[in-house]
Amino acid sequence: MRTVATIAVAWGVLAGGGAAGATRAAAADGFTRTAPVRLARGVTYTEFRKTLPRGIVHGHLLTVDLSDPAVSVDLLHPSAVAARAPVSQLADDRDALAAVNGDFFNISEAQHPGVEVTGSSVGPAVSSGRQLKGAVPDGQRFGPTLPPGATTKDVLGVGYNHRARLDRLTLRGTVRSRTGSWPLRGLNQYALPEGGIGAYTARWGEVSRERAVCGTDTDRAAGCDTDAAEVTIRGGRVVESADRPGAGAIEPGSVVLVGREQGARHLRALHIGERVRISHRLVGRLPGRLHCAVGGFAVLRAGRPAPGLDTVAVTMRTSAGIADRGRTLLLMALDGAKGRHQTGLTVRELAGLMAGLGARDAVDLDGGGSSTFVTQDADGEAQVRNHPTVERERPVANAVGVFVDE
Repeated sequence: MRTVATIAVAWGVLAGGGAAGATRAAAADGFTRTAPVRLARGVTYTEFRKTLPRGIVHGHLLTVDLSDPAVSVDLLHPSAVAARAPVSQLADDRDALAAVNGDFFNISEAQHPGVEVTGSSVGPAVSSGRQLKGAVPDGQRFGPTLPPGATTKDVLGVGYNHRARLDRLTLRGTVRSRTGSWPLRGLNQYALPEGGIGAYTARWGEVSRERAVCGTDTDRAAGCDTDAAEVTIRGGRVVESADRPGAGAIEPGSVVLVGREQGARHLRALHIGERVRISHRLVGRLPGRLHCAVGGFAVLRAGRPAPGLDTVAVTMRTSAGIADRGRTLLLMALDGAKGRHQTGLTVRELAGLMAGLGARDAVDLDGGGSSTFVTQDADGEAQVRNHPTVERERPVANAVGVFVDE
């Protein structure tokens, strides 16, 4: 059973940003924090405020003890990679105790009129040990500019050893036929590298794969490539071919290969009935299999802000931090309530905040109107606890969910 009884008490005390009875620890730097409230075994909730010259930063923090065997974390996602759903729905679907929104995603195609928006996330995604997708090229991402040394392959992950870590997941794969052997450069991605071949499985969904050949490795707004090809592999053999990416559901067990430029020329060399073998896996830099992983670039490493972080753009932020050598996970989302003199943070300020909250490592997750923080209420239903900056909860590509079994 999921533990929800204490949550009603917690939010009765803390609703409205810390009503009477909520103990606050004040600091000389304008930072105040409510006393931790136990939501369930191994999980506590805290609100905080920090006063800046331009306004008040108000945030919500979940502290998760991963060393507790009853506690687990997983990546929440819709039924398809190319789909979106509100965080509260994702949490309810999995009966998660709490959740925050995850990776940046393909949210708009204003530069490519007529091309369907996929809703697919930017970085790699792993859920319950299943490798769902790889990372798009750096130049094809949505979100703030990557700091030096960062890449779309960067993730925050939790291993089967119940330890959180920052890692980098690279796709390793091959397409083999009697015609030749070529590297696989994509897995269920909304954008493929120039000259590459990408694989799309039943997990992709029904959305058009046309976006895969739009943009370049350095310019997301570049046009869509007409030098493209698509082949369908079923039962290990080519059963269909086309001169452009298609749409519609992919049968379980089948794989659709999409190629652009040189990759398209390789695919056009395949013939109906020809045998094709496809292999792929996401490989991390660190040892140990990941139970879950979400894309996000590091803002804090070993207690120090990453170099080159943006110091200009101010918005609401969501972040995940790691403390106690991976044994503690911190999930944070700012509040976007209007009319209360509230403000957001720059990415550089986010790094300082996460360090102040106790993180040694931290990543920047999707922010702005996507920033969402939910917990179960007394009836076991997910409720949004922060105030998103948009009028209603924004559907997102994925979320980080927390579970407690007692």
